[in-house]
Amino acid sequence: MGKVHVFNAGPCILPQVAIDNAIEALKDFKGTGVSVLSISHRTKEWEATMDECRALWKELLHIPDTHEVVFLGGGASLQFLYVAMNFLEKKAAYLDTGVWAHKALKEAQGIGEAYAIACSKDRNYSYIPKGFEIPADLDYLHITTNNTIYGTEIKTDIDCPCPLIADMSSDIMSRPVDVSKYDLIYGGAQKNVGPAGVIFAIIRKDALGRVSRYIPTMLDYRTHIDKESMFNTPPVFSIFMMNETLKWLKSIGGVEAIHEINRKKAELLYGEIDRNSLFVGTAAPEDRSLMNVCFVMAPGKEELQDEFMAFAKERKMVGIKGHRSVGGFRASLYNACPIEDVQALVDCMKEFEELKK
Repeated sequence: MGKVHVFNAGPCILPQVAIDNAIEALKDFKGTGVSVLSISHRTKEWEATMDECRALWKELLHIPDTHEVVFLGGGASLQFLYVAMNFLEKKAAYLDTGVWAHKALKEAQGIGEAYAIACSKDRNYSYIPKGFEIPADLDYLHITTNNTIYGTEIKTDIDCPCPLIADMSSDIMSRPVDVSKYDLIYGGAQKNVGPAGVIFAIIRKDALGRVSRYIPTMLDYRTHIDKESMFNTPPVFSIFMMNETLKWLKSIGGVEAIHEINRKKAELLYGEIDRNSLFVGTAAPEDRSLMNVCFVMAPGKEELQDEFMAFAKERKMVGIKGHRSVGGFRASLYNACPIEDVQALVDCMKEFEELKK
């Protein structure tokens, strides 16, 4: 079987070195003679892995001492509830830029007063709203920095007069972030930093404890900070894989280096979309995501969609079918996706265009 080019939107492609190390750890974790799947989370060997993973997060993102990192089981969707339970007292605003942003808003509205401060649904979430005024008296503004379905991204840290909370599930560790500007950054691991099953949360410690409601122990971020993410049994294997992925990221130069690589990958594919007479991008050019590139057949060429999908599949392109709400195609260029795979997709698009001339 030839080289497969993986563009899945999530779970993501992972670094081969992380996979290779996981294979060894499945057989013997750190010389204990015990598989990583069976290791006790109370052993010194596992605690060292947790400490290393936490330290890598802080190093790679330059996280200040004002913040702490926790790892919890599950996915980012449950964090929609955590956010409202821990931070919503009077009123919060949400920037509605896609399905996941809208779901986060809906969850908050079940807890207290929350509203959409701006929304791009009028054009099928194909752009990031701009020019809206942010009240300073909000409990927080919630943003979703990257929208996997629609291929839009907030690529810079916004200046916010109120506490800022961000779901960075699909672009964390892909670009530099000024963590000090956020009270909370959270997300699922399975886009850029590991497999499904674990979430990360980067929390400003003094922002907690300000709500008057009772917070169930498991839903209280303070519980997990105090217990160093081991209030209950953590998702051991997912955290192990996260640690291996971050070790790989550090080895290639860290977030700053991967950001430049990601920019080149995106430019390569967007350049072909804009050049090729058969395809057109769906996101506003200024808001195009570096992580999820969405495109469709050009007007008048729609009947070629299924044919191109089959053509690409023959050339071992995996995971390029677009989400049903957008259609067309989506190539996810997460950190571990090599630029050679992006070039292979570009070559595939060029070849298909030549066949149709």
